[in-house]
Amino acid sequence: MSRIAAVFQKAGHKALIPYITVGYPDSKTTLKAISLLAENGADIIELGIPFSDPLADGATIQESSYQALLKGVNTDTCLEIARQAREKTSVPLVFMTYYNPVLQYGLEKFCQACFIAGIDGLIVPDLPPEEGTALESMAHKNGLDLIYLLAPTSTSERIQMVAERSSGYIYLVSVAGVTGARSSLPTDLTSFICRVRQATQKPLCVGFGISTPEQAEQIGKLADGVIIGSKLIQLMKVDKTLNSLAEFIRSVRSALG
Repeated sequence: MSRIAAVFQKAGHKALIPYITVGYPDSKTTLKAISLLAENGADIIELGIPFSDPLADGATIQESSYQALLKGVNTDTCLEIARQAREKTSVPLVFMTYYNPVLQYGLEKFCQACFIAGIDGLIVPDLPPEEGTALESMAHKNGLDLIYLLAPTSTSERIQMVAERSSGYIYLVSVAGVTGARSSLPTDLTSFICRVRQATQKPLCVGFGISTPEQAEQIGKLADGVIIGSKLIQLMKVDKTLNSLAEFIRSVRSALG
């Protein structure tokens, strides 16, 4: 059983999945943040590979990606940081990236490097399942889950395709738009989750816009996991000690039970 699959085998347990951008505000802080997240209740950690044209990301994550790129962070940097993090934690690590950096690196070379570094899965927001066969094959060959996304606007046909092809978990985008902390959850989120649940028993994890323990608790009643990113980047920006980050993750873990 993979490390990701093991997370969802715990009866009644709701997965807490934080996202941080690798290299923001610097590589040393990224490693410290990974350890703090793991120690304070994270079940899976998504690591964003900085990219110059992050179409699915809102202003907060775009800025963190830009700052990391200015410091020279690239795919090799991210792999090395993942390797160092894996030496200190058994929590599953998932790269969130765009297809262009993977394609430039080489699909087989990238997947092999991810396996060696201790990465457990990949999320590629701009890769539709219709075009994902090649990466899927290489990912599975190297023991990596390839996690596809669904949005509230996804058709029944797309939901069925992702239900069949996604491995590890399915990433449900709470709103049709970009990432970013929001003050409230969309009113149609419950019906969206129910539509996908009718098509699959695979774990469903909700991201985009979640910024409070209360929102996480609401989602935990409907889905199998909660993904939080922009709020964490904001906390890392204002508190370089990362104490606020650790405190927030503890509060979300407590809200999820």
